[in-house]
Amino acid sequence: MSHPTSYLKDSLSSIVSRWNLLKNPFYVAWTEGRLSRRALQAYAEEYGAFISCLPEGWTTLSDAETTQEEQEHMELWDDFAEALDTKVGQARVPEVQALIDTTKELFSDQNAAPGALYAFEVQQPETARTKLDGLKTKYDLPKGVEPYFEAHLHNEHEAEKLFTRMESLDTDKREKALDACRRMSESLWNALEGLYFAYSA
Repeated sequence: MSHPTSYLKDSLSSIVSRWNLLKNPFYVAWTEGRLSRRALQAYAEEYGAFISCLPEGWTTLSDAETTQEEQEHMELWDDFAEALDTKVGQARVPEVQALIDTTKELFSDQNAAPGALYAFEVQQPETARTKLDGLKTKYDLPKGVEPYFEAHLHNEHEAEKLFTRMESLDTDKREKALDACRRMSESLWNALEGLYFAYSA
């Protein structure tokens, strides 16, 4: 029988690999410089509504420090939107609204929240790097679009913290966290794909 830590690590890796956001058509188009300004604005507006939910997950986990950090990062996202002459608003793409609904559900549960947060946080440094590279090399945009992504180039500690929390759960609760990771990973993928087809295809 495999060690619980190895099982958890392998299971999380398998889930995230299946829904690797760097392979999503929206992020592929971003890195290749094919997104319109309107598509980037829609991302800032609608995906920003999801980003604004992140502090809720850390609050559920009673992690005041990371909750505060996420609130500060939301201010950087607001700057990102402002640099694109827009602001965070409500989701109009159904898949983005579905992501927000799923997020709120999963973030309200102490056992589901770490898995749901992990699905996003473990991918954040690499997606931030590729998006930042794209913004710098493929688009002629104000510098204000960059700080949010610069702040997330080295945020591995959040994923590590979440893994440690899941590792401490008993078997049933750990399975709930893994299921939450699956649901969040798929919802993130679908939201970005929805944005791609709504604004870029």
